[in-house]
Amino acid sequence: MAWPQPQFAQINGIRLAYYEAGPRSGVPIVFSHGFPELAYSWRHQVAALAEAGHWVIAPDQRGYGLSDKPEAVTDYDMAHLTGDLVGLLDHLGVEKAIFCGHDWGGIIVWAMPLLHPDRVAGVIGLNTPFVPRLPIDPIEMFKAAYGEDMYIVHFQTPGAADALFGEDVDKTIRFFMRLPGDGVVGFSSRPAERRSLALQLALQHFDPAGDDKQFLTDAERAVYVEAFEKGGFTGPINWYRNFTRNWERSEPLPRRIDGIPCLMIMAEHDVVLPPSLADRMGEQIGDLEKVLIEGSGHWTQQEKPAEVNTAILDWLARRFGDARPT
Repeated sequence: MAWPQPQFAQINGIRLAYYEAGPRSGVPIVFSHGFPELAYSWRHQVAALAEAGHWVIAPDQRGYGLSDKPEAVTDYDMAHLTGDLVGLLDHLGVEKAIFCGHDWGGIIVWAMPLLHPDRVAGVIGLNTPFVPRLPIDPIEMFKAAYGEDMYIVHFQTPGAADALFGEDVDKTIRFFMRLPGDGVVGFSSRPAERRSLALQLALQHFDPAGDDKQFLTDAERAVYVEAFEKGGFTGPINWYRNFTRNWERSEPLPRRIDGIPCLMIMAEHDVVLPPSLADRMGEQIGDLEKVLIEGSGHWTQQEKPAEVNTAILDWLARRFGDARPT
């Protein structure tokens, strides 16, 4: 299936671009991408689920792709990010959806039943586990665990990572979107790199010439490069600059999820979000299933699309019924 043409919705103070496929019936699945990604990261899932008869919707979230990129850092907090998905449902006349998120998108979809429980029919977390509110500010925790060079801590410095990533966008995309291996901090299996997660330092030493860990085709990579050359990295990195704000505002929220079917898909070789982070999810979610994708690194839905599609479709069929017309 060809990638759908973009559609646009004026919602929550911005113009949001989204891509839609499948019949407009049943409970839709809304895909939430991570960093540095796009709605296009879900191209394999959009095609497979639409072919199976599901209504699928994938937005370029605020700061990304063809969607608006507000200037204020606070316009990228969790209230805005989840509010965009609620606004998209309102725009489409949908009461509830199943939300599927990867990486940062996983943080968003796990927040949906806490902030907007009446709009959530189910949640699928890809790599990103549900984590109840931490006892301390996450940025302080990252500093203590990994040091000042840890990428999320580094991202708090205005303009620094934004400029670095924008110097050579093709190199940046090649650096991030790689298969697991020993060459890149944060996405390899080397213990020292697990400790530091200093992605910005690794990027400066990364040589894409002869790199054999690429999984994107030239045409696929060009989609990302064009989008980030036009839109830059400031909006996406501003999501990270709201970690403290989100933590401060999450104090009154529930610490567990009940009454909503949830699926956690883990990636065997994701160093940033290892399967072990999901070990306690069964204590925090009343209705949870877990699936491990073997041999996958961080970019699971693009590295192992067939396995991810099978896991999602099997869960949807059992928990929400066969989407195909009878």
